[in-house]
Amino acid sequence: MAPPAVKSVPLGSQGLHLLLGKALKGIRHKVQLATKFGATFDMDTGTFGVNGDPGYVRAACEASLRRLNVDYIDLYYQHRIDTNVPIEVTVGEMKKLVEEGKVKYLGLSEASASTIQRAHAIHPISAVQLEWSLWSRDVEKDIIPTCRELGIGIVVYSPLGRGFFSAGAKILENATETDFRKIAQPRMQGVNLEKNQILFEALQELAARKGCTPGQLALAWVQHQGDDVVPIPGTTRVKNFEENVGALDVKLSKAEVEEIVALFHEGAIAGERYEDAHLLMSHQNSDTPPLSAWTAP
Repeated sequence: MAPPAVKSVPLGSQGLHLLLGKALKGIRHKVQLATKFGATFDMDTGTFGVNGDPGYVRAACEASLRRLNVDYIDLYYQHRIDTNVPIEVTVGEMKKLVEEGKVKYLGLSEASASTIQRAHAIHPISAVQLEWSLWSRDVEKDIIPTCRELGIGIVVYSPLGRGFFSAGAKILENATETDFRKIAQPRMQGVNLEKNQILFEALQELAARKGCTPGQLALAWVQHQGDDVVPIPGTTRVKNFEENVGALDVKLSKAEVEEIVALFHEGAIAGERYEDAHLLMSHQNSDTPPLSAWTAP
């Protein structure tokens, strides 16, 4: 069955799109532009959600094109998977956007292996965005192999563990009580944080021997996972940006990679990635109904 229509708006993209549209003026041909759709805010209920309905897919894309003041988007991601809508339906509409020249390439974010396979059967998926770091390695079991089997690029967000591997527990010193890391990430709370700080200090020692920062070492580990991997660490400060770029110069031997992996072995990390309520926003719960269950609204 099709989900009921909701009065929803894209989450957190409008202002950024307008700014980017101004910045892109005159240089669009020099830029590879990626954006997302799917994470929404329902104005009637005041709740967050995910929308993969084909009508919404098209409306969100066309709204982004207007705000960005561009004719096409290079890479268009489904931000999160709508588990009420068969992935074939969502990607089918994304495929139409490609055929119309409004989008060049398609991507998914936080999708399970089976969802990726089903989507790829409708239209080639060029990139899958996922969380992958020294303490978020569950994607290595089946999602990474699936991407590589299908020739899909891997875009890694939070490669620094939401900033933890750049500064350890200090990253939270100036964080507000409403900071996402404090309210939704058990690894950065209480006893878990104390235990993970010990791991950070061990990483810090390895980095000192290597002549780099712990953040650079963590980024270098991700970068060494393969040529098909592109980490996208976030930062708001030039100094941190320059440090992140410096990670490209950190070369790791096989023995060094093994030493890092041994430190962050399965079971070494204290706490889960998200609180249970937030699993709905991860690949762990991203399978969708079969296409036969869909009835167009």
